[in-house]
Amino acid sequence: MAIEKILKDDASEEKGERARMASFVGAIAITDLVKTTLGPKGMDKILQSTGRGHEVTVTNDGATILKSLHIDNPAAKVLIDISKVQDDEVGDGTTSVVVLAGELLREAEKLVAAKIHPMTIISGYRMAAECARNALLQRVMDNKGNAEKFKSDLMKIARTTLSSKILSQDKEHFAQLAVDAVMRLKGSTNLEAIQIIKKPGGSLKDSFLDEGFILDKKIGLGQPKRIENAKILVANTAMDTDKVKIYGARVRVDSMSKVAEIEGAEKEKMREKVKKIIAHGINCFVNRQLIYNFPEELFADAGILAIEHADFDGIERLALVTGGEIASTFDNPESVKLGHCKLIEEIMIGEDKLIHFSGVEMGQACTVVLRGASHHVLDEAERSLHDALCVLSQTVNDTRVLLGGGWPEMVMAKEVDELARKTPGKKSHAIEAFSRALVAIPTIIADNAGLDSADLVAQLRAEHHKEGCNAGIDVISGSVGDMAELGISESFKVKQAVLLSATEAAEMILRVDEIITCAPRKREDRM
Repeated sequence: MAIEKILKDDASEEKGERARMASFVGAIAITDLVKTTLGPKGMDKILQSTGRGHEVTVTNDGATILKSLHIDNPAAKVLIDISKVQDDEVGDGTTSVVVLAGELLREAEKLVAAKIHPMTIISGYRMAAECARNALLQRVMDNKGNAEKFKSDLMKIARTTLSSKILSQDKEHFAQLAVDAVMRLKGSTNLEAIQIIKKPGGSLKDSFLDEGFILDKKIGLGQPKRIENAKILVANTAMDTDKVKIYGARVRVDSMSKVAEIEGAEKEKMREKVKKIIAHGINCFVNRQLIYNFPEELFADAGILAIEHADFDGIERLALVTGGEIASTFDNPESVKLGHCKLIEEIMIGEDKLIHFSGVEMGQACTVVLRGASHHVLDEAERSLHDALCVLSQTVNDTRVLLGGGWPEMVMAKEVDELARKTPGKKSHAIEAFSRALVAIPTIIADNAGLDSADLVAQLRAEHHKEGCNAGIDVISGSVGDMAELGISESFKVKQAVLLSATEAAEMILRVDEIITCAPRKREDRM
C-alpha cells in the first residue's frame, strides 16, 4: 500500500495498455463524429449550446464542430487542436485532417495489438509521410506563369472547396465572388480587407461583391446624402458633453441660472472641439461613440457628414481601408492621417440603409454582402466563404495545385505501398498501415454519398496503377471519374498541411503510455 501513495487521493493514473486504449478510443470517437461531414455529400451537424438562449449552430465545418465540443479525453483534445491550427493556417481541410489522424490511430491500434512497439510504428509513419509528400510534389501542377490558366485553377479550387459546404447549390456564383475578392488582394493574405456583411432576407443567390467598403450605419438627419472626394476623419472620442448630465454629476449652485451658465460653458467647449475637428478640412466625420444633436447640428451646418456609433470592427476596418488612422485628440491637425475615398453614398440592401464608401485608398478592399433565409444559413454561408477565401489567398501565394476527389490520397497510397514493399523489418507493417489510412479518405467520401465504397476504391486503385492517371471519385455520377475533366482541384498547401499535421498528431498520441489525471483542488485549502 505504501508504494501506491505517491499521487494524491483523488488522482488517478492509467498505465500502458489501458492508457493507450483510452487515447485510441477517444481519438477514434472524434473521427467518427466528424467523418460524416467529409466530401461533397457530407452531412451537417446541429450544435445546440446548453447556455442561455440555447443557440443553435448548423455547420459542417470540422473546426467549428470540434470547437464547440467540451471534451475530457486528452487524445481527443489533440485532434481538436490540429483542426483549429488547420483552420488558422490554411482555412480548409479541417475535417480531413482529423479523419486522417483518426484513421492512422485506428491502424496503429491493430499494430499495437499485434505486439509492434509504438516507436516502430512512429518511425514507419514518418517514412511514409515523407514518401507521400514527395509523391504529391512530383504530381503538382503550377500555372503561375499563365494568368488565364491560373485564374481557372482558382475557380476550380473555389468550386471544390464550396461543393462540400452549404453554398454548393450556387457554387458558380460564390466561386466567382471569392475569386474576384481574392484577386483584388493582389497576393496579400490579409483577409481584413474583405469585409463580410450578413443581411437576412432574399436568397443566397442575391449575395454580391461590392468594391469599396460598406458601413452598417444610417446617415443622420439633415446630413448630406452623398459626398464626392471625401476626406474622412475616423475618431474615437466623446461627443456627448454639451449638457450637464443629471446622473453622476454633483454640482452645487445657488440658483438655476448658474446651471445654465455651466451648460453654456459646456456648450462652448463642445463648439470649440467641433471647430477643431472641422479645421482638419474634412467632409466626413466617423465617430465610434455617440454624437449629440448639438455637435451634429454644427457638423451639418458645415456640410460635414457625421456618422456616430460605428462599431469597433467596422471603424478599424474603415481606417485601414481608407488609409486613415483613428484619432482621439484634435489639437494638431497636421499629425492626423485622414482617410480618403472618391464617393460616399447611402445604399439600400433589403430594407436597411447602409453607407457605401467607394474608390477607397486601399484598392484591394471590398465587401461581400451575404443574403439568406435566416441567421443560421448566413452564419454557415460566412464560414464556408471564409474557408474559400483562406484557401484562395494561400493558393495565390503558393500556386501549386492538385486534383481533388480522393485523387491525392490514392497517389500517396500507391507510393507508400511501394515503399512498404522495399522496407525490411517490422516498419513495413506500419508503412502499409499508413497507406490504408490514406485510402480511408476516398472511402469515406464515397460512403457519405451513399455509394459502394469498397467497389469504387478497388476500381480507383486499379486505375491508379496506370501511369499519369487522373481518376478520383465522382460523387455526382457515383462512379470513378476523371478529375481533370471535372475540374475538381485542391490547393497543394492544404493537402500538405493535412498530411503533416495528421501524422504529427497521431505520433503524439501514440507516444502516450500513461495518463495521469490530477485531482481538483479542494475549496477549503485556499483559506
